[in-house]
Amino acid sequence: MSSSSYTSRSLYDLSGLVAVVTGGGTGIGHMIARGLAENGAKVYISGRRKDVLDKVVASGSINGTVVALQMDVTDKESILSATKVLEEQEGKVHILVNNAGQVGPVSLFFNQMDAPEHKDAETLGKAMFNESMPGWSDLYAIDVFPIFFVTMAFLGLLDKGTKDCANTRPGYTANVINVTSISGLMKLAQDHFAYNSAKAAASQLSKMLSTEFALKGVLVRVNAIAPGPYESEMTTDVITPEEVDRIGKGVLPVPARRAGK
Repeated sequence: MSSSSYTSRSLYDLSGLVAVVTGGGTGIGHMIARGLAENGAKVYISGRRKDVLDKVVASGSINGTVVALQMDVTDKESILSATKVLEEQEGKVHILVNNAGQVGPVSLFFNQMDAPEHKDAETLGKAMFNESMPGWSDLYAIDVFPIFFVTMAFLGLLDKGTKDCANTRPGYTANVINVTSISGLMKLAQDHFAYNSAKAAASQLSKMLSTEFALKGVLVRVNAIAPGPYESEMTTDVITPEEVDRIGKGVLPVPARRAGK
């Protein structure tokens, strides 16, 4: 193998690859889409809000080829419509990033020990019981279910992506990257039991998919990345940018001691 194979340009060259990033119009999804596109991939950014996607494409904020793809990851028909577009336009997918997500029910008083809800166990239990059950369901419907359903809907295209690289990238297999969260790896609730448990489920689902695909001879890799706190549209919908920064600086033991940007 030539030394040129180890250059950063070679190692991270995604030229000729097709990527799909769910929730790619904002936040971490937008950052991931930018990284993929600027390294040569053709990136389809998906989301429910077509206007947001079109704005990203038109803005030129991403150097590279970016295409808006409307897809509601909580709706099977919408998912299938998106796969049809990819089948017709590309015939294959090499990279699928399951990034779409939301925060869900939050009980901000939970870690405020002087709050009246902490009067006694019964009072605390009643206060927590007031969390929205539909809110929990909606959260799991976007943070967990799509990892399974979107991956399965795209599995045929991903398999074609693996076969597409047989000659040009020996040993390469298409891959699924699930964006989970550091919150799914810890034992603390951080004021949101629903979100943390959903991200834990997403991490476990990623392990199951990876293992089962390997056992079944499906040549598609599955991995997960667990970001810490980032100031984004999703987080600031629930807590202030200052709170995001506070969490990054002190509550979580991350080496950078700050929130992501």
